[in-house]
Amino acid sequence: MTETQAPLIQVTGLVKRFGLKTVLRGVDFTASRGEFVALLGPNGAGKTTFLRILASLSRPNAGEVWVAGHRLPHQAAAVRRGLGVVSHQPLLYGDLTAEENLRFFGRLYDVPALEERIAEMLRLVGLYRRRRDLVRTYSRGMQQRLAIARAILHDPEVLLLDEPYTGLDQDASAMLDEVLQQVASQGRTVVMTSHDLSRIALLASRFDVLARGRIAASVQRSEIADTQLLDFYRSAVAAPAEVRA
Repeated sequence: MTETQAPLIQVTGLVKRFGLKTVLRGVDFTASRGEFVALLGPNGAGKTTFLRILASLSRPNAGEVWVAGHRLPHQAAAVRRGLGVVSHQPLLYGDLTAEENLRFFGRLYDVPALEERIAEMLRLVGLYRRRRDLVRTYSRGMQQRLAIARAILHDPEVLLLDEPYTGLDQDASAMLDEVLQQVASQGRTVVMTSHDLSRIALLASRFDVLARGRIAASVQRSEIADTQLLDFYRSAVAAPAEVRA
């Protein structure tokens, strides 16, 4: 297998429990360089839990997790340097400007030529003209765009997005579409959760359904028409649980 084909994310037998409740029941998952994987599933399926484990924010109870050649949780610091994370909470400082937010995070990651990189990111997400405005004056959509700029500022190999469209109106969602398409075109490996199948259908190169604690189904975008995605999802969620010895 060539380097470009080797999985950048490799998960085997992942188990996560909260008390007596088992949320992830032996998840197997891979994502190659440049893949945009949509992680679909009903509420409570464990999608956010799975992304938190990939982001080194939560420890699994069993299984192996490798990200960009580093094993979690043992090499969490190394993994974090190659990750960008965006959730439905933008995780920004409201009393700082957009520039100041990115400068703060850029210094944490020792980003070279930081001021030039900040300007580049703000132009990418369409916020350069508002770069000196306090983030608390931004709309929800603007904050999400800045959150993406923060997440890719240090040029991570892997971008994790957890329901980034939450709370956005149609105009803000359309702007976020454009930003994510640009981000994906730069060759990053992206794993994104979303309930908005119509939008994710236009972005992802692969669709995985997490149900009953495992990846219940997976399909490449090239293998399914956009109009078939909902049926594929419903079938995967409704299928009976796999019986294992």
